[in-house]
Amino acid sequence: MGVQENINQTREVDVAIIGAGFGGLCMGIKLLEAGNRNFVIAEKAAEVGGTWRDNTYPGAECDVQSHMYSYSFAGKSDWSQRYPGWKEIQQYILDTTEKYGLRKYIRFNTEVRGAHFDANSARWTIDTNQGPIIAKHAVMASGPLHVPSIPDIKGLKDFKGKVFHSAQWDHSCDLAGKNVVSIGTGGSAIQYCPEIAPQVGKLYVFQRSAAWVIPRDTRKYPEFEQQLFAKVPALRKLHRMRLYWSNESRVWPIFNPAVANTLQNLVKALIRFQVKDKALAEKLIPDYTIGCKRVLVSNKWYPMFNRSNVELVTDGIREVRAHSIVTKDGVERPCDVIILGTGFVVDPRIYMKDFPCEGLPGHQLNEDWKDGAEAYMGVNVTGYPNLYQLVGPNTALGHNSIIFMIECQVHYILEQMRLLKEKGADYIDVKPEAQREFNAHIQRNIKGTVWASGCQSWYQQADGKNFTIWPFSTWKYWLRTRQVRQEHFNFVKAPRKVKATA
Repeated sequence: MGVQENINQTREVDVAIIGAGFGGLCMGIKLLEAGNRNFVIAEKAAEVGGTWRDNTYPGAECDVQSHMYSYSFAGKSDWSQRYPGWKEIQQYILDTTEKYGLRKYIRFNTEVRGAHFDANSARWTIDTNQGPIIAKHAVMASGPLHVPSIPDIKGLKDFKGKVFHSAQWDHSCDLAGKNVVSIGTGGSAIQYCPEIAPQVGKLYVFQRSAAWVIPRDTRKYPEFEQQLFAKVPALRKLHRMRLYWSNESRVWPIFNPAVANTLQNLVKALIRFQVKDKALAEKLIPDYTIGCKRVLVSNKWYPMFNRSNVELVTDGIREVRAHSIVTKDGVERPCDVIILGTGFVVDPRIYMKDFPCEGLPGHQLNEDWKDGAEAYMGVNVTGYPNLYQLVGPNTALGHNSIIFMIECQVHYILEQMRLLKEKGADYIDVKPEAQREFNAHIQRNIKGTVWASGCQSWYQQADGKNFTIWPFSTWKYWLRTRQVRQEHFNFVKAPRKVKATA
């Protein structure tokens, strides 16, 4: 009987991790380093990688530098360029998975459908399509960018041509000479549109609101520099440190809208210089402060609109017909393919609506989050003992690498597990008042930033509350996650003593 078969038959573990992307793999690696091999990673797909496994559209690249978009403890000396493409990132994830021997802990094709905590046994029951997993600790590492957002457009289901989301790119679909509609101008669309524009007959780019797009550093790492990083790891680490602090400097425009206005004037000048049609250039200039929505990175987006076969459409969509799309002004445009560059469902209340998560008596996550997703340090939610989140509410970034935040959170979770064992308790639960004060602090500090300057973005829920962004420097998060403030938690012994699984 093989190791993988043994793992698949395991029904009770110390730690259950949901998701095998950057977060879940990091959690697994650090558990191994701590000497804990009694864990399992439940992954709904057949391979690791998360968003970098799924997003294979033309031109897919990261907008964080390669040496920062990787684990600090698993450096890669031979990144080919400053900003990595999806293939190189996915290969890094695959290589890291093999390096740390994680595959034998992963249950592939295992979709988690719900979770329930039993206060008597101090155990989580994780419901999956492959049967339940019983665990003392549960780590939600599925990430916020994994459920494609499909717009509700009249007639879309009756369209006779091809329709696919950018995160589900249909590589069998030949776009050569076709009339293609791209809906959305977010992070995916600004990458794939310039790549497919030379192939298609006509590309209609449907824009609801313009995005601020700044130039991308496309420099390559020459071979001698890669070799130098390999031979002298200290130089690679120094390079990573420089990138970290240069990224941190980007918080100044975020925290000071007046500084942001100066930056956006430079970008406006760039748009007007790169787009020959002056009226078209004005349509591509956003009407909100730069940084209020995600700032995008591309050298190809604005020049693409100088092509004769590319048309920017800013009128709203009235309906989709069998072979065309009609805008609200009555103009009908023929199309063969519709690509949905419409992003992801990021509000947990929506993408977790069919995911029952029951904590202590009286706690249903969808009910507790009905007015908005909240957590303590983005990791713990009161009423859900021994349940931890990676990239939870208000821990996403607008200026630096989310991998840095993930590593902070994994350390913080391990510290909680260590304290729990040290105290001889069965579960840890954040106090309601600690969670309330933390989130009040977050919302107070979002005021006065560019995120509160008036635009509506995916960082916010419908009432304007920002449930996504960490409104401080990342080094502040690092400091706050070094140690657990024990006075903010309850350490509880279960009514019925249970056998330890660790």
